[in-house]
Amino acid sequence: MFEVQNQPPPLEPYDLFDSDIVLREAVRREQAEWAESGRHALGVTLGKPETVKLGFDANKNPPQLRTLDRYGHRLDEVEFHPAWHELLAIALRAGLHSSPWAHPQPGAHVARAAGTYMLNQIESGVYCPVAMTYGSVPTLRHAPDIAATWLPKIYGRDYDKRFVPVGQKSAALLGMGMTENQGGSDLRTNSTRAERAGDGSYRLHGHKWFMSAPMCDAFLVLAQTDKGLSCFLLPRFTPDGERNAIQIIRLKDKLGNKSNASSEVEFIGAYAQLIGEEGRGIPTIIEMGNYTRLDCAIGSSSLMRQAVAQAIHHARHRTVFQKKLIDQPLMTNVLADMALESEAATVLTMRLARAYDEEGDIAQVFRRVLTPAAKFWICKRTPMVTLEAMEVLGGSGYIEESVMPRLYREAPVNSIWEGSGNVMCLDVLRAIGRTANAAEVLRHELGSGDPRLKAFVDRLEKRMAGADRNDEAQARVMVRDLVLALQAALLIKHAPAAVADAFCASRLTGESGGVFGTLPRGCDLRAIAERAMPQ
Repeated sequence: MFEVQNQPPPLEPYDLFDSDIVLREAVRREQAEWAESGRHALGVTLGKPETVKLGFDANKNPPQLRTLDRYGHRLDEVEFHPAWHELLAIALRAGLHSSPWAHPQPGAHVARAAGTYMLNQIESGVYCPVAMTYGSVPTLRHAPDIAATWLPKIYGRDYDKRFVPVGQKSAALLGMGMTENQGGSDLRTNSTRAERAGDGSYRLHGHKWFMSAPMCDAFLVLAQTDKGLSCFLLPRFTPDGERNAIQIIRLKDKLGNKSNASSEVEFIGAYAQLIGEEGRGIPTIIEMGNYTRLDCAIGSSSLMRQAVAQAIHHARHRTVFQKKLIDQPLMTNVLADMALESEAATVLTMRLARAYDEEGDIAQVFRRVLTPAAKFWICKRTPMVTLEAMEVLGGSGYIEESVMPRLYREAPVNSIWEGSGNVMCLDVLRAIGRTANAAEVLRHELGSGDPRLKAFVDRLEKRMAGADRNDEAQARVMVRDLVLALQAALLIKHAPAAVADAFCASRLTGESGGVFGTLPRGCDLRAIAERAMPQ
């Protein structure tokens, strides 16, 4: 009888928190040590075989749109597989959608970032409504009366999947609809109109090319009034309990993120409430954009981590040519190089999350300048990491029974969602010029005694102070180098010498060839790979 040999066991069950040295260190360092027990419990839950299976089941059974009932009445409901609901219930019980707002304290955004970082490794689809609900809170606070109704439901942790008015629910989730087909990122071209009603509410007429997570209880949308583009809360039900006039035209057939619903919709006089000042829609909703961009960096960092964890787990068990893969020098170089990329992304992301817990010039620069910079670079690197990790597994990583195809398909989305790479880089250029003390703060944060980093930063500062700062065609180069410098500075301060030295040698001196597995001689490859190994 045929016997299966030389195949690694599944990476399960395992504790996603305790098995990740880099994440544990970051949580302690960034003032969220108080949350360790909760993150450990979540890590255990997410790493159980039955939880891992939920991610596979949710992707094999994508959401279905029910436009009409059997008699022709509008329904506009989205049905999900039970696995989706179970994963979302895990996320809400852990407070990943709102805990920093419900229970603010030092390290609250870091603790939440660590939780979502683990959640996204198991299934990315449920991260979308979690991220948008999290980001919605600062925007809702521009309308205190509306916030008084919605925030208690947003803070709820008892997930309620029912399609009923928010007053009847134990918890609520929010989505977002800004993108229209004629403008994309150019929101000022939005054509959806808002007409004021006699009761002070508005009626929306128009179309949204992408409205994320259409099963949510309400959405933040942008629409034009006589005073310009304005921000509105669009609930699924009107105050009298009727279904709002939101018609879901179709669910998008996407490259990845299959378990999550993304929709194209039309508003036929839909009831909505103004958030903030009329005509000031973009400034009102922009803070939500900052938080969701942070979540893009978290999500991409977590995809890297899962890809690297799977690759190293495979390599330590698989024997080829009489040696474990991890013991073969070239493979060790590949694994160590990917591990560097993953650690640098995680360290920067968790430091960035801490800035959302703090006030002052440093926190402001991290939020305003470094959030779009981190989103740009980390999200751009993720598809390369997931592809290389898939190659480590070979053919067994290319089949759908493996998680690797799902990670690979998921990898591009965060680079597109919440603003493409060009949008991020141009935003960084503007932010550097408009944010108080940005140059001084960056100079302080990038300071180090390492001569390689010092030379790199000197060149970067000359460009930032010269013509490059206003040269849009060179924006990607400058933002890339800004992120690399900050990642190097953080690793020099906080990572083992083997990690920091290899990162500086490969990322700051031009010795890396642009593909993984090109770390120069002298790097402690085995130490770097073993540090990233799921413990």
